[in-house]
Amino acid sequence: MGLLIEGVWHDQWYDTGKHGGEFVRESAQLRDWITRDGGPGPDGQPGLSAEAGRYHLYVSLACPWAHRTLILRRLKGLDELIGVSHVSPLMLDQGWTYQESEGSSGDPVNGVDYHRQLYTLTDPHYTGRVTVPALWDKREGRIVNNESADLLRMFNDAFDDLTGNRLDFYPQDLRRAIDAINADVYDHINNGVYKSGFATEQAVYEKHVVALFEALERMESRLAESRYLAGEWLTEADIRLFTTLIRFDAVYHGHFKCNLRRIEDYPHLSNYLRELYQWPGIKETVDFDHIKRHYYYSHDTINPTRIVPRGPLLDLERPHDRERLPGKGIREKG
Repeated sequence: MGLLIEGVWHDQWYDTGKHGGEFVRESAQLRDWITRDGGPGPDGQPGLSAEAGRYHLYVSLACPWAHRTLILRRLKGLDELIGVSHVSPLMLDQGWTYQESEGSSGDPVNGVDYHRQLYTLTDPHYTGRVTVPALWDKREGRIVNNESADLLRMFNDAFDDLTGNRLDFYPQDLRRAIDAINADVYDHINNGVYKSGFATEQAVYEKHVVALFEALERMESRLAESRYLAGEWLTEADIRLFTTLIRFDAVYHGHFKCNLRRIEDYPHLSNYLRELYQWPGIKETVDFDHIKRHYYYSHDTINPTRIVPRGPLLDLERPHDRERLPGKGIREKG
């Protein structure tokens, strides 16, 4: 995972030494917002109008942050409106690449070889990590947003008039609950697996791995009484948790040393994971080949042999028990 400094590529891993062995995630910098009419975003961000065929989504099939945008794109019926390209799962000295021989889709929009080129096309002097997802504006020739949480909200609302899709993953009356769940899940689970796996001091690792499993226990308790995280409706909070859970037993448990328990060991979380995986449209966004090859092959500071394990054997198609709790699916906008 390299970065650009004044537009120049540096193959440079995270400097945990500056933070006492802690992994510190950099905030996304490109935060323009797509709205139905091109007006400003919810916090006054510069706005662009929602148009069919104008935007292209760049992702990694291995990355949980990018994965959440692929799920919303599918469930909101945006496949025909927003194109998508995915990088190779192998993130080595050149960062994310579009090498088709390694499993990338290639880049039919800009024809770049390296994901970082999209950032320098946006800003020749860009400084920061080169991350996915990134939403590209074909009209203006630039990345308009590279924050997955923002993209979920845009996909939920901005294109409804074009698609007629009224599904609502962030209902007004559930927003306070969703925001509180998201904050806990992000800090302790989504990012918690990275803070555990990328820690370079024993005490730092132990602090974060304990916090991770305490948060998983909170989610397990919540799901014992509630079909979905925010109640009877599937929301963005569930999608944000799902993309970590689906990678947990295959990657984070072993590769990131998050091995106090497996998701399979939690009765409610494991059944919940299978329900979401079996939801129409979701399992098609899951690619375990990309997931395992990326983590085990790309992180040579953690796995210097780059051996990709064969297992574990996961039966995500077997029945779940979530029907025992009241659930209404996905709410539609009024």
